[in-house]
Amino acid sequence: MRRFAWGVTAFTLFVILWGALVRATGSGAGCGSHWPTCNGEVVPRPETIETAIELTHRLTSGVAFLLVVALTVAAFARRPKGHPMRAPAALSLLFMITESAIGAGLVLLEYVAGDRSPARAVWVAAHLVNTFLLVGSLTLAARAAAPDAPRLAWRPLGLWVIAALLATLGVATTGAVTALGDTLFPATSLAEGVAQDLSPTAHFLIRLRIWHPLAAIGVSVLVTVVAVVVGRRAPRARRLAIALVGLFFLQVLGGLVNLVLLAPTWMQLVHLLLADLVWIALVLLGAEALTPPAPEGERA
Repeated sequence: MRRFAWGVTAFTLFVILWGALVRATGSGAGCGSHWPTCNGEVVPRPETIETAIELTHRLTSGVAFLLVVALTVAAFARRPKGHPMRAPAALSLLFMITESAIGAGLVLLEYVAGDRSPARAVWVAAHLVNTFLLVGSLTLAARAAAPDAPRLAWRPLGLWVIAALLATLGVATTGAVTALGDTLFPATSLAEGVAQDLSPTAHFLIRLRIWHPLAAIGVSVLVTVVAVVVGRRAPRARRLAIALVGLFFLQVLGGLVNLVLLAPTWMQLVHLLLADLVWIALVLLGAEALTPPAPEGERA
């Protein structure tokens, strides 16, 4: 079941990246303001690339939904009451439902394509938060898929990880809004982009872009500190802590490349993938921090 759980997580990441492609290419209105139908049809014939991209996202999202349902059913059918896989599997189904609801809301309220309203920014931020909660739940379910998986227990060390999780979620949210601004207000040069960011008369989505890189730098320091602390106090988490720091700084580097290249679509997808991998590593680090130490006999 562990392979299946990680497979569901990987496929969900693919769906998330395709969703970013929908936003980056302005294909959110590819099916009009219709949901769950596409342009009012159950089985439409895509006549534009935007419709094909949006329809593909809906179809793959449907497959991901069914996979999460199957994972949750399997967790409750094949793992006993109180097993650590059950709770995150159930949460993943809950967040998949809310993920679908938010996606439907974006379409039905027409917060897609060229919409520049503050409401769209709020919905995009909420979508990102829900997506990360979904990925985190799937990650914990996959980690706990083994029949003899240990239960997590609260330890003060968890406070460090919670701080890093909240900070990372915050910077990722600013990243989602920044990506929206890059899509709606593309710059033709780095100098023009900086001038837009600093202009007091610019649209609020443009003026918000400057806060994401600043937040990312600050959070990178916090994540590094948390990784060092957890790695020292939970020996089994040391390799994971090193991987987390490496991924986070690779993510920051990806952000700089994205900025210099003026946020091309392919780089936005790479940047988002790295953000997801950082989140997964941080969630796994938190799980290790809350895993009780093995008895002396077992460690020997």
